Amino acid sequence: MTSEVLEGRTAAGRGVRVRFSADGIEEITDHPSAPDLLLIPGLVDIQLNGYGGLDVNDPSRPAGELSDLVRALWGQGVTTVYPTIISADDTTTLTLVKRAAAARAADPDVAYGVPGLHLEGPYISSAEGARGAHDPAVIRDPDADEFDRWQAAADGAIAIMTLAPERKGAIEFTRHLRAGAPPLARRPVLASVGHSLATADDIHAFAAAGGRLSTHLGNGLPAQIDRHHNPIWAQLTEDALTAGLIADGHHLPADTFAALVRAKGPQRCVLTSDAAALAGCAPGDYRTAVGGAVTVGPDGSLRLQGTPYLAGSGASLLDCLRWATGPGGLPLDIAVTMATRTPADLLGLHDRGRLEVGARADLVQLTSTSSGAVGDVAAVVVNGRLVACSNS
Repeated sequence: MTSEVLEGRTAAGRGVRVRFSADGIEEITDHPSAPDLLLIPGLVDIQLNGYGGLDVNDPSRPAGELSDLVRALWGQGVTTVYPTIISADDTTTLTLVKRAAAARAADPDVAYGVPGLHLEGPYISSAEGARGAHDPAVIRDPDADEFDRWQAAADGAIAIMTLAPERKGAIEFTRHLRAGAPPLARRPVLASVGHSLATADDIHAFAAAGGRLSTHLGNGLPAQIDRHHNPIWAQLTEDALTAGLIADGHHLPADTFAALVRAKGPQRCVLTSDAAALAGCAPGDYRTAVGGAVTVGPDGSLRLQGTPYLAGSGASLLDCLRWATGPGGLPLDIAVTMATRTPADLLGLHDRGRLEVGARADLVQLTSTSSGAVGDVAAVVVNGRLVACSNS
């Protein structure tokens, strides 16, 4: 097996030379004169609806779109992604998970880069504000039999399920997810609370039943909530829950983002993009399957046309890393861990998201700006293969 080398400085500032192959990272040696390039593990995005005009929620799109999406994300340093399907009727959900399963079966790059799917709904709150852009006509109580049919159609690929713990049967359903849904669930499904008006008791019961994640904490809520009795505080204090945070500069103001990380602890936080299909697209007015008429602003935000309301995120996870280490105020090494190792470990991918001998060779080399901030992608390695290089 032929080995290759990539050099740079880790997020902690250590100059290194990394020797890798398809077998993984084979050697890491100190390299004090390493080039002034940031060298980090490939980014792991556990919540993404699309990017660059590619959409995982539109059943009318070409069958190969997931393959195109995986490759488009390489250019953003994302080497592992959990495509996120939002609330839909049973037929649409079945179609979308079948298409994803077919793409994983047909394309080795998709099989590797998409370890699983994330279903965001339909078992969420139907209340205004809490439901966000989800269609209230399809929101409903959890149904284990329905989910098991989706899991079978997905060939066991559904790995994350966002739900509202206050819905009827939600706690029992969370136990069902934690136990795995035979015959095709190869692992338990990670239950996440989101788009929810749950009480503190609901949140703690959800965690006790096996809930392990908060989907975009601080979002998916009405603009006005009770200052004490709201879903945020219990999620912050519940140690079983890891907080997913959209660090795009629009979903969470900088002070709010910093306060959530400090309260939860960075070791229990993950950065996520929640990118929509229009993320990475030029400013202008568009129509999408999710959201309808959407405007991409000059600042990269996505808003329902003619309103101030956000219509998903216009940022990649790399954009979020830039913001989190800029206005978000996080040290680079902490932010990188929140976008690599922590989400990988959360999903049981203990061979990814880290610069360690024996780990998968998913690597991203980045330039720095004149101010020392995270710059552009210089090279990307996926599973030991160089797939993007600025010099090529």
